[in-house]
Formats: sequence, structure tokens, C-alpha cells
Amino acid sequence: MTSVQLETPHSGKYEQPTGLFINGEFVKGVDGKTFEVINPSNEKVITSVHEATEKDVDIAVAAARKAFEGPWRKETPEQRGKYLVKLADLFEQNLDLLAAIESLDNGKAISMAKVDVGMCAGCLRYYGGWADKIEGKVIDTTPDTFNYTKKEPIGVCGQIIPWNFPLLMWAWKIGPAIACGNTVVIKTAEQTPLSALVAARLVKEAGFPPGVINVLSGFGKIAGAAIASHMDVDKVAFTGSTVVGRQIMKAAAGSNLKKVTLELGGKSPNIVFEDADIDNAISWVNFGIFFNHGQCCCAGSRVYVQESIYDTFLQRFKERASKNVVGDPFGADTFQGPQVSQVQFDRIMSYIEEGKKSGAKVETGGERKGKEGFFIEPTIFSNVTEDMKIVQEEIFGPVCSIAKFKTKEDAIRIGNSTTYGLAAAVHTSNLNTAIEVSNALKAGTVWVNAYNMLHHQLPFGGFKESGIGRELGEAALDNYTQVKTVSIRLGDALFG
Repeated sequence: MTSVQLETPHSGKYEQPTGLFINGEFVKGVDGKTFEVINPSNEKVITSVHEATEKDVDIAVAAARKAFEGPWRKETPEQRGKYLVKLADLFEQNLDLLAAIESLDNGKAISMAKVDVGMCAGCLRYYGGWADKIEGKVIDTTPDTFNYTKKEPIGVCGQIIPWNFPLLMWAWKIGPAIACGNTVVIKTAEQTPLSALVAARLVKEAGFPPGVINVLSGFGKIAGAAIASHMDVDKVAFTGSTVVGRQIMKAAAGSNLKKVTLELGGKSPNIVFEDADIDNAISWVNFGIFFNHGQCCCAGSRVYVQESIYDTFLQRFKERASKNVVGDPFGADTFQGPQVSQVQFDRIMSYIEEGKKSGAKVETGGERKGKEGFFIEPTIFSNVTEDMKIVQEEIFGPVCSIAKFKTKEDAIRIGNSTTYGLAAAVHTSNLNTAIEVSNALKAGTVWVNAYNMLHHQLPFGGFKESGIGRELGEAALDNYTQVKTVSIRLGDALFG
């Protein structure tokens, strides 16, 4: 059986694929293994899906290779774009269903999940528009040569995505890879495989040739490792932790030296100057850390406030955080649902206990919410020092630290004081301060008077240990193309 009937409170009954999507069909895994998908809101089993092993990765890669060397290689850029635009249309037509599935197995609020699905459609449509605009150039060197470059697809791309934005990361990876003419084997996170399997059904409905997009459910240590080390995968893209990113790089280097892009962790500073609009800043700081339950790689988990407004800001920030509705993802007013899994819940709670033991003060939160599901109260720590684990290490939950700074130079120094460099924010009414501090922060994205304002046209990626390469925007096309130079000798002149 490769499908099952499920039901969500938002969308009603629907047919959920449970097989591996390989060569345009849903199939059982070779070894017949399955694993359970858990509802993080009530800790109950939703269903089971087929688990991809190394054997299934081999089959999927072979299907992707056959498609790449065959019909897909001959497809026009215009047609590639049409496929992506059709897929975007189908995402919009199935928005309620896809969002409901995200809320079911990820736990995110349904209102947020709908935004995610809309952004998926925007991303896919954007790269559909890029497909026939990927161009080379003519380079003039000498009168007796004609030289040009062309951008070619890399080939079979292995893609490994996380559980915090299951569909959005799927679209971020699929869009540029397909626009550039590659084929894909994408592995979803074992915690959240359901929405990607429904998206795979839409891939088939959009008319993509078999083997162009293959979707595997499986575990990182088995299927993910097999993709990263596969000798017939030409490129691997990974979004997840820095620890696993290092393992991906080692596997890529130890196999066929496949190309690698990594979007990794963060410990992003959110800096509030005394001249900021305090109401606006509090709103964005709250959104910056507690959005998506804090399970966001670019979360503004280190809040720094200029000392003259610190006391006022802290009190009002606590009041704002206390208004965040934590509960049933399908509730109309819910802002924060449960953490994604028992493992993630335990990890976050261990950091909270570590913060308490190290002398940090819990200003609000710091406890489990309720007795069922993986819910954690929005948590703010004060009285922190730069060497504390809760300040230096990525928690990936609804937990932040808040501290004072005196001068602009202090803000820049402490903003750059971790090994990460994914994102940052500056809140100020002074344009000079905004530009100077933004330029000085070692981060791939800096927001001014806002936070988490991601858009498919804007490149996203990290400095330092937050990754390699960029996703989104035109920059992402560089991850999925390679430049070929052709130099043609003109005339009859002989060499020597």
C-alpha cells in the first residue's frame, strides 16, 4: 500500500501518499521498511510511510540520471519554466490542503502554514520565469578566435531538507535546480514527510517527465548519508545543523568531490538602539524569535538593547511575549504550536535548564505548557554573559537572551561574537547607524527595523559557520549551473 486516507481539522479527508516517489510513481521501499509519523500536538501516530534505504537511493539516482541524460536534457528552457509555473498554480489551488498537512505533522500554526504555501508558489513561479533567462556571454580576446561561455546544468542533484519548513525548503531547493535543467533526488526530514509526498503528487499532475523529481522519505544517517556519498550524484544541497553540514562536506569530498551548498545554523543578533521606534522594535523582536516556535535557523535569539531604554524595553517585551497564543495549530488565534518532536522538545528544555543553572534569569516562560504535546512557553533570559551556552549555541526553540549594550561599537562587537553569521537585525531611526552597523555585521542577511522578511527574490545564506552558497534570488542559479568556455580558432593559421 502506498497511500492512506487521512483527515485534518482544516481540510477534511484526503488521500495521503506514503510511498517513495521514484521515476514518476509511488513505490514501496526495497526492504519494505516503514516508520511512524508523530503528531507533535498530541504525541499520537498519524500514519506510517515507506523508508528509503541505500538501495532506494540507488534506484532514485539511476532514475534521475536516466532522465537527465535522456528527455530532460533535450527539454527547452521555456518548457522547464512552464512545468514550474504549472506546479506553482497547483500549490495555490491546493493551498488549504498543503497548509493543513504542514500543521498536522510539523505543528505550525495554520495561519503561518498558509503563508508558507503561498511563498512556495511564489518561489516556484519565480524560478519558472528564470528558466529561459540563464545566459552565457561572448568574450573578445584576439581577432582570430571566437570565445563564448555557456551555463550548463550540473546533473543529478541530491537535496536534503529540514523539518522546520518542510514545503518551503522543498520549493527553495526544487525551483532553481529544475530551472537550470538538473534532475533531483530530494530527501525530506523523517519528522515531516507528509506534505512533500502530496507535493510529489502535484509534480506528476504538472506533467514533469518521470525521474526529473524524486522524493524520498527516510533518515539522515541512512538515506541522507547515501545521497551525500553517492558516486553518481553531481551536487548535494543541505539545509540543517552545522554539525551535519560538516558530515555532508566530508562525504562529498570522500566520494566524487561533488559540489556542495550548505544553509546551516545561526545565533542571530537583534540589536535595538535607543532611537528606535520602541513599539515597532518590540513587535519585530517578538516575531524574530518566536515565529515558527523558534524553530528557525535565522531566529533573532540574541536580543541586545541600548542601556538607556533596556528596562522599559524588557518589561514591554515580556508583556508582548505573554500575549503569544500557544496551543492547537489549527486554532484561529494560535501563533505558536508545539515543537516538532520529543527529541527537539527535550533538547530545548535541556538548554532552558542549563540557562537556569548558569545563573541566567528567567524573565518569562521557561516551562513546558500543558501535559500533552510538545509545547514550550515563550522564554526570555536576562542576566546573561557572552560565554553562556544559551548565548553561544543554537537552541532552535522559543528561547532568547536579552542583554544591554552601551555604544554602536559594543553592538557590533557582541553582534559578531559567535561562530555563526546567518542573519541579524538593526532597529534605529538613524539612517547612518542602520547602514554602518549593517555593513559591519558579519551576517548573510541584515534586516533594518524588521525581522524574518524573507522573499524569493532576495539571496539568503550565511557567513562563517552558517553555510556555503546562497539560496533564493538570481544567486541560487549559480549553485545549479557550471560554466563551460568554448574557444574557436578562426582562419587558417597554423600553430608554430
